[in-house]
Amino acid sequence: MAKIAFIFPGQGAQYPGMGREAVESCPAAAAVFDDGSKVLGMDLRELVFLGTEESLKITENTQPAIVAASLACMQPLLEAGILPHMTAGLSLGEYCAHVAAGTFAADDAIALVRKRGRFMQEAVPAGTGGMAAILGLSDEQVLTVCRQASAHGVVEPANFNCPGQVVVAGETAAVEAACTLAREAGAKRAMPLAVSAPFHCSLLKPAGERLSSELETLTLNPMKIPVVTNVTGGIIADVSDVKTLLVKQVSSSVRWEACVRTLLENGVDTFVEIGPGKVLNGFIRKISKDAVLYNADDQASIDATIAALKV
Repeated sequence: MAKIAFIFPGQGAQYPGMGREAVESCPAAAAVFDDGSKVLGMDLRELVFLGTEESLKITENTQPAIVAASLACMQPLLEAGILPHMTAGLSLGEYCAHVAAGTFAADDAIALVRKRGRFMQEAVPAGTGGMAAILGLSDEQVLTVCRQASAHGVVEPANFNCPGQVVVAGETAAVEAACTLAREAGAKRAMPLAVSAPFHCSLLKPAGERLSSELETLTLNPMKIPVVTNVTGGIIADVSDVKTLLVKQVSSSVRWEACVRTLLENGVDTFVEIGPGKVLNGFIRKISKDAVLYNADDQASIDATIAALKV
């Protein structure tokens, strides 16, 4: 019998119309959007299904939109009796993982990540920070590049996605210098990313502090299944650690490769990427050739995953 992990994507995976087919075919998925709209005081269907790519790129819109769409796409799987043994999410996706584990409710997650998005965007003035993907260097080489480029300002590893792919973040000049140094060190590519802020670096600590105040008002429940956290790449020991980890996550490196290896070491052999896109499955293919991968994004992929995994 398969040991299943539900995994959830982060910011950047969004597209207009994500989650629509799940919402139209599954009342529980529709309820995610209805409840989310109530707590936000805005129409999530209008934002996600009818909005433009530009409106979805605004971080305080992006985050609740992706969380709502991902959680909507999870509902048909749950109704079919497909339940995860463990769960994890990339950056923003960790909030969906906590909903899957029962740590907090879907509407609480949607309300919280809208504020998270706003705090992250406001932490660094527009145009002063950026991110870049570095392909073809080891983690150690990227760390060396960041140390060298720090003469130009803050630049730090933001995402350890998979072997040979690390994202860096920081002040614009320092990120540009890191790209130049990475190419000189033999990187296959070192390319700026189209993002609105330098996520997951120390420049975002003010956003984490503001998020901490919001988390204090949130009631947490014991986790029904293990959640693997980005901050350490390990399993969260106790629900009392969750708020601290979510605060740290804003300004800490996302250790996604370590998260996947933790899931594999704990017997997970089947990964279901739930929500927009298949980026996480692409990372996992580079980490493990043996992992069985599914996704749940549109009706066809949801149906195919249910057909494959339903007992």
